[in-house]
Amino acid sequence: MTRPPFEVADIIRAHGDSFVEKSRAWLTWLHIRVLFAIEHCRTAALGGHLDRCHQCGHEAISFNSCRSRHCPKCQTNARDKWLAGRSQELLPVNYVHVVFTIPHQLSWLALQNKKVVYDLLFHASAATLLEVAADPKHLGAEIGFLSVLHTWGQNLQHHPHIHCVIPSGGLSADHRSWVHPLYPFFLPVKVLSRVFRSKFVAGLKRAFSEAKLLFPGSLKGLSEQKAFYAFLRPLFRHDWVVYSKRPFGGPEHVLHYLARYTHRVAISNHRIVNLTDGKVTFRWKDYAHKSKPRLMTVTAEEFLRRFLLHTLPRGFVRIRFCGFLANRRRRELLPLCRQLLEASSLTRAATPTSEAKTSGSWICPRCGGTMALIEKLTPQHARRRSAGREILADTS
Repeated sequence: MTRPPFEVADIIRAHGDSFVEKSRAWLTWLHIRVLFAIEHCRTAALGGHLDRCHQCGHEAISFNSCRSRHCPKCQTNARDKWLAGRSQELLPVNYVHVVFTIPHQLSWLALQNKKVVYDLLFHASAATLLEVAADPKHLGAEIGFLSVLHTWGQNLQHHPHIHCVIPSGGLSADHRSWVHPLYPFFLPVKVLSRVFRSKFVAGLKRAFSEAKLLFPGSLKGLSEQKAFYAFLRPLFRHDWVVYSKRPFGGPEHVLHYLARYTHRVAISNHRIVNLTDGKVTFRWKDYAHKSKPRLMTVTAEEFLRRFLLHTLPRGFVRIRFCGFLANRRRRELLPLCRQLLEASSLTRAATPTSEAKTSGSWICPRCGGTMALIEKLTPQHARRRSAGREILADTS
């Protein structure tokens, strides 16, 4: 694959030191770690390995990837391996995409309390889907779905939201039949919006009463219950944004669709257009004006500030499964779903395509043979041994 003309790593190398000096008041060790990983990804600084082709004997050095989930270059291989596992879980029905978004007034609270608020976003959206789907007025079934957290908008500003990909339908209460949806958009959006709002605000009040929320600096006044509840009250004056698309296709479309959402980072390298005179220009879609493509130019320090807004807490799980797809129930209920849908052969047919993408072998650039690892290299050895040799990209 051709290297983009500019990468996030280039911006960090050129302006990372000055950015860190100016931002020490709020940067954490996790932010510094992310910057270091991206800057040194696929360079000799992380070491590498020597590969040799079985057919022609050609040798090449491959530098190691940083494997950070915030790195724009390290998601392809992780995504493909993850999708290969998901191909075993596809059902022969159409799938629905639903997005839950919290109001922008809560953005600052989420930034100061990432783990608490992002966990609540997962739990409130999942509980909303399960509750509304179980209501006989809307579906009357037990559903299963995948939830993925995104924290960014196209302009890199903080915009927390959850993407849910859901098989269209669910298991009846007695687990004896598959229930098909009553509505073109699976579940009524207005109902989802109001239930989600109620559950999320109730969760915030619970977190406040359990002293799980932090109010640093100028926000200290909200640490008083009366002030915090007054802050929450206007959130009930408007419907919260829940977006639902029409069902987008069966198992043959789902993996491609999931690939667009599961392992993305705040911005891909291909969206970066220019890095000149301490300023970064990148492409973005203006969803407020029919997704019109635009260019945005900000200082390198502002770009890095926005990029680091989306650093997740260590160990935080941003892809979760619920309902009959939950880890503890999947093994028992997925075969039942297939049996009820009488389509086990269709789900098996979707599997080989995904597995073929993740063979894990290097392709020799000279003869097309298989490159195999013959020696692991430390950073010092990688620097010395790479002189005069061909360097291959490594998505390990």
